[in-house]
Amino acid sequence: MSGRSTTAAAASTTGRLPRFGLALVGVLLIAANLRASFTAVGPVLGLMRQDLGLSGAAAGLLTSLPLLAFAAFSPVAPSLARKLGLDRALRLALLLIALGIVARSVLGEAGVWAGTGSLGIGIAIINVLLPSLVKRDFPHRVAQVTGVYSAFQSSVAALAAGVVVPIADASPLSWRLALGVWAGIALIAMAVPLPHTRFRAGPGPEARAATGTSPAPPASPWTSALGWQVTIFMGLQSVPFFIFVAWLPSILHDRGISAGTAGWYLFLFQIVSVLGNLGTATLAHRFTDQRLIGLTGGLLCFLTYVGLLLVPQMALLWTVTGGLGCGSTIVLALSLFSLRTRTHSQAAALSGMAQSVGYLLAAAGPIVFGWLHDLTGGWSIPLALTATTMAAMAVFATLASRNRLLD
Repeated sequence: MSGRSTTAAAASTTGRLPRFGLALVGVLLIAANLRASFTAVGPVLGLMRQDLGLSGAAAGLLTSLPLLAFAAFSPVAPSLARKLGLDRALRLALLLIALGIVARSVLGEAGVWAGTGSLGIGIAIINVLLPSLVKRDFPHRVAQVTGVYSAFQSSVAALAAGVVVPIADASPLSWRLALGVWAGIALIAMAVPLPHTRFRAGPGPEARAATGTSPAPPASPWTSALGWQVTIFMGLQSVPFFIFVAWLPSILHDRGISAGTAGWYLFLFQIVSVLGNLGTATLAHRFTDQRLIGLTGGLLCFLTYVGLLLVPQMALLWTVTGGLGCGSTIVLALSLFSLRTRTHSQAAALSGMAQSVGYLLAAAGPIVFGWLHDLTGGWSIPLALTATTMAAMAVFATLASRNRLLD
């Protein structure tokens, strides 16, 4: 009897490993679509403006359009998942991304606007539902899987930014081909099945319903203090990343650093953020809560902007601290959607709430930063305000990282 049990357990474990690996590949391929399609635009934006006759204001709106789509459509994603099922909703989002990328490349100026909006909606849906997928399929590995997929999406985004100009230069289709090739990743991700790899013991929700032991519906994050703490943390941690990417080259240029060197600083920022992703993923489950990780990430972001304000000649060091801080806090924020909820549907609801509010802050951050620079004629006031915001972020990171669940 014991021998048969051992054999059955071994067979079960052997069967789980391929499903786990396939599910992880599916998550990584989905995550690869979260940044590349719009981070690749920056290096060829000049070519697009020249080809399409876009004004500077129109170009700025075009680059902000995905963020506005994130804010507008994030609350819709949980309802979509309930109606279609999680896997079908994710595939629909990937289809929107693929169609948007193609439209942007082949349908002229109208296609650029419509395609950018479409891929923004698709990314918004995935941003919300991917933490729910991790909660469902990797309930005991939330932070690790979140860290791995965050690192992967950052790596693909860095690759996209690096190769888009050589592709545009090598092809008569220029920026159209350089941006269009990224539709292939979305199509490949759609073809990979997402098998359930849950290892929780006990009856499923259907069995509990049949025996009359189904739990009460989970609490809404909109009425929870903890839900708002996670939401505010999510919003504030987005601000330093988008400000850094948008304004660091201008800050460095005013300090006498060339545009080419500033580009390498941004590349270093992306690479170091991957280390922050993986480090947080490794450490998150080693503690009973994540307060130390949240506080450390917030203080690193605070130090980055204080350093740029007071000691700008050490910008290389602040690039490293900024990469570590932003890489750490994004993984923590995404992990909290699962770590602070009871079910994957509740995780999706918290994710939708936090990302809707969060990306409004993310879109406003670079705009306010630039407005303060124009108003004051320098970088001191916007850097000081951002540093103060990072101090507040450290506080909310600590509150959201306590070992509690929405109730």
